[in-house]
Amino acid sequence: MAWQSPIAPGVSWYQETVAERPDYPTMDGSRTVDVAIIGGGFTGLQAAYNLARAGIAVTLIEAHRFGDGASGRNGGQFGTGQRAWPDELEEKIGFERSKALFDLAENAKHYVLDFARDNQIDMEFQPGQLNVSHKRAYEKSYRDSVEAMAGRYGYEQIAFMEKAETADRLGSSHYHCGVRDTGTGHIHPLKLLVGLAKAAKAAGADIFEMTPAKSIRQSGGKTLIETPSGTITATRVLIATNAYIGNLEPVTAAHVMPIRSFIGATAPLDQFPSIIPEKEAVADSRFVVRYFRKTPDNRLLFGGREAYTADSPRDISKHIRKQISEIYPALANIEMTHAWGGSVGITLTRQPFVREVMPGVLSIGGYSGHGVMLSNYCGKLYADMVINKDKALDQFAALDVPSFPGGASLRAPLLFLALTWYALRDRF
Repeated sequence: MAWQSPIAPGVSWYQETVAERPDYPTMDGSRTVDVAIIGGGFTGLQAAYNLARAGIAVTLIEAHRFGDGASGRNGGQFGTGQRAWPDELEEKIGFERSKALFDLAENAKHYVLDFARDNQIDMEFQPGQLNVSHKRAYEKSYRDSVEAMAGRYGYEQIAFMEKAETADRLGSSHYHCGVRDTGTGHIHPLKLLVGLAKAAKAAGADIFEMTPAKSIRQSGGKTLIETPSGTITATRVLIATNAYIGNLEPVTAAHVMPIRSFIGATAPLDQFPSIIPEKEAVADSRFVVRYFRKTPDNRLLFGGREAYTADSPRDISKHIRKQISEIYPALANIEMTHAWGGSVGITLTRQPFVREVMPGVLSIGGYSGHGVMLSNYCGKLYADMVINKDKALDQFAALDVPSFPGGASLRAPLLFLALTWYALRDRF
């Protein structure tokens, strides 16, 4: 019987196509370690893997199963650079810092590909991504961004697409223009997550599922993490819970907001060969981004239904099919074989949140829909910082990521109003 996560409604196509998803034990008893990690997604597990390889005693706890969070059920798209186009980011922080963040993201891309290869993880990497515009008015910014990336940023794997080429590559005339990026691609994220957990365990990390952190406190220069079955005492702590911080730590909770995101998978599109014929990933220009791609077994995997509350729709597939039919009218009655969702973490600026929230306690999260590469790499950079005082992670820590306004009681309602307004702008 398929595992039904208590935090992720529906059973994903990823879950049903991963060959093996091992169970890991619950932590039993107290322990003292060099580094404790809270959260078993890409960030936490990469940190545990790299720390353990360096001989550092590390314990990682995950409140649910590895893969129940966003790392195991996201859209699987890599992307290039940060969440914003590099020239847009450049206007806010200058070329030097924007270029450094762009290069960091390129390093992240190569790191994940190399990690999967070196650990013999078949994460089903498929090259190519199309970024497409749902408004004609965005054409100039798309052209300018391509010119900037190919010129000032030295990224030559990108090209502007006129409307005709966009339609040919999508199999739909719904969008006005686009950008083709041959230097990136998409993956099966749960296969990567499962392989990563195995690699962390094999490297010597103590990793535990179904072990929630109940509280964090400090005493005598150490940090103590209380769990239902014992206390972890650590010199350093990494909080890598992303959207699932809850009430555990208030600074992170004020800066990383959970929103609900949903994805569906169709029956195989064997009768529709013109739809994304080269199987690139696609993401559009809406604030509430629609992202979709072909799977190796020829399904359309489509995400784009977001909810700014803790609730989930009763019928996820109904909302997803409606959005699919706007782009591909011929699929209006396509069978939806899978539909799933859960929380993802966003920040006010849509940039990652990296901050020391207590002495020796670093929190990393809020990837805002751009985390497949960055979350893996941030975990690796955290380990580098601990092992040899590497400063690369400081590039994220230096970003101005403010807290959400309104305090604990008004934060969620204000976010709902703001993001609903942005969603309305997508329509006009």
